[in-house]
Amino acid sequence: MIELKRDQRAMLVDKLPDIANIAAGGMVFGQFLAARPLSVAVMLFGAGIWAFLLWCSFALAGGAE
Repeated sequence: MIELKRDQRAMLVDKLPDIANIAAGGMVFGQFLAARPLSVAVMLFGAGIWAFLLWCSFALAGGAE
């Protein structure tokens, strides 16, 4: 288990939603820009990654000091 200091946890809480938005942008919205057919599986996977990373951010924000 990784023990994070308050400043390290604050940085992760700040940056994880940014990473989640990039994942959603690449996997969900990128489907509409690609020359390939629309893949619902890739879109759902991207949305799942987005939700998981946001959940991780909330969990870290509410963690013990």
